Amino acid sequence: MIKTGRAGLGRRAGHDLTIEATRWSGEAVVDVGDPDRSSVNVTVETGSLEVREGTGGLKALTDADRAEIKRTLEDMALLHTAEHPTITFSSTSITGTPQSFEITGELTIKGLTHPASVHGKGNNAGPLRGWATVTQSTWGIKPYTAFLGALRLADDVRVEFEVARLEPADRPGSPPRTGQT
Repeated sequence: MIKTGRAGLGRRAGHDLTIEATRWSGEAVVDVGDPDRSSVNVTVETGSLEVREGTGGLKALTDADRAEIKRTLEDMALLHTAEHPTITFSSTSITGTPQSFEITGELTIKGLTHPASVHGKGNNAGPLRGWATVTQSTWGIKPYTAFLGALRLADDVRVEFEVARLEPADRPGSPPRTGQT
């Protein structure tokens, strides 16, 4: 999920958005005994971003508003999805424990790669949850503006994730797992 905020004198007119990546893939290799051997790789299809919620604003977010926001996201000024169909993250290091961890890595958006840090928490009874702050302008994205700049999207967006289940990987010498994964 991507969470946006508003800035500028006209911020009361706009909405704080929750945008979901509906098509993505990822792999996490977690070695609790040796976090240096852990890794995370995620790919998000940029054309799969869908507006799920809009809070605040002077009026409720309509389906037409959602469609217009999707077109704006896909435009050259923002994600330019025709030329850049994916966003990728590849970890370079992971520190901490499953209860509190930090993943640093390389985030590629619009063909530009910069370092990014992901923070997370988990417990034995529930999912792993995490978040990162992405500054759009770092990746050449000009935050959306309206009303001659009086309403604008904040440059920082928050990316949140939840991993519902981790499955043990096959280890060398162990019998192969069967069934669904």
